[in-house]
Formats: sequence, structure tokens, C-alpha cells
Amino acid sequence: MDQKLLFLINHEWTCPALDRLMAIMSSGALWAVPIVLLVIAVGVRAGFKGRAFLVVTLIAIGMSDGLFGKNIKQAAGRLRPHQSEVGVRTLDLAKPAWRGLFQPLKQKTSLGTGHDQPGKSFPSNHAANTTAASLIAALLWRRRGWLAFIPALIVSYSRVYSGAHWPSDVFAGICVGLASGLLALLIAEWAWRRWGTRIAPRIASQNPTILSA
Repeated sequence: MDQKLLFLINHEWTCPALDRLMAIMSSGALWAVPIVLLVIAVGVRAGFKGRAFLVVTLIAIGMSDGLFGKNIKQAAGRLRPHQSEVGVRTLDLAKPAWRGLFQPLKQKTSLGTGHDQPGKSFPSNHAANTTAASLIAALLWRRRGWLAFIPALIVSYSRVYSGAHWPSDVFAGICVGLASGLLALLIAEWAWRRWGTRIAPRIASQNPTILSA
């Protein structure tokens, strides 16, 4: 089932416009600078809730990427589809990524000759990290925060589309992200209620909890 769904997404449900969109959404190098700028803007302009979002998200990504993701990857040792399967399309932007936006995509078809390489496929950290951030946004900004799941799901889908992950890697990553986001928020909420008045009395008096900010 995993293999069948992989080749449907990677081979059948494709078109040139989707190829470029998915390569863009899957490119960590392209989004590094915009994310840093967004973090700065949120930290400066979004007030307590925005800063709380940044802190909690940083904790959550530390869990999903560094703690859970890294250790699960080492324990599972699963090869990526393009390492173990023949005929998987891999898509990426030409380097540097910002210039690759306007150049032909780097596209290869795998030969399945990567069995001697270390496996780093399960789970997908892209899916885990974006899902964790989306869950925190949804819980802090209840009316519109759920919209953050839309780019997170596109990023997750792009990892299968571009041949970087199996569908089950992405599903597992989403689960890791949900667990990490919820756990980070619970820890931050407990810490703020316990020590917030000592660290920042005025801010804590105005925002007694993170979730009600």
C-alpha cells in the first residue's frame, strides 16, 4: 500500500505546475531566510501571543526534530524511496534556491542503488515540524490559526511528491508533530503559570495563561 500510494503521488498525480510548486514547498534552503524574517516580524510586532508562539514552537521543533525525529530515524534506519526503489522521481530547485525559482527543476529518476546508505526516511521531519507549529498556531489563534495546517499539509505532501519520503513517513511525522506541539504547549503553559509572575510580573498579570492570551 505504501509503495502503491508513493508511485501514484510521485508518478501519476503530477503535472509541470505541481512539479514546481512541490519543489518550492519542499525546499528548506529557499524558506530559511523568509522564515527568519517572519520570526523577527512576529517577535517584534505580534505582542505577547506572538512571542509565546515563537517560544513554544521552538520547544516543539526541538522535540519533533531533535529529540523524537532524530532518535526514531536512527532506530528505524529506513531508506528513502529514491535510495531503495527503482523509478522514483526526485525533484529539487537548482542551487542557489532563490535563483532556482526561475530555472528548470533538477529532476532525476532513481536506480534503487542506495542500499548501502544510512536510512533517514522515517519519520518526515518536515511534516513533524510544520505540523507542530500549525497545531500551536491553531490553539493560540483559535479563529484563524487552523489555516496554518494548509501550508503544513502541502509541505507534507510535497515530501512524497518529490520522492524524499514514503507516505507512511509523512503520516508518522504528522503524528510526531501533533504530539510535540501539544506537549510543548502544555509544558510552556505549566511553566508560565508557575514562574510567569516572577519573571515578568506586569506581563503575567495581563496574560495569566498562554492559552487565553
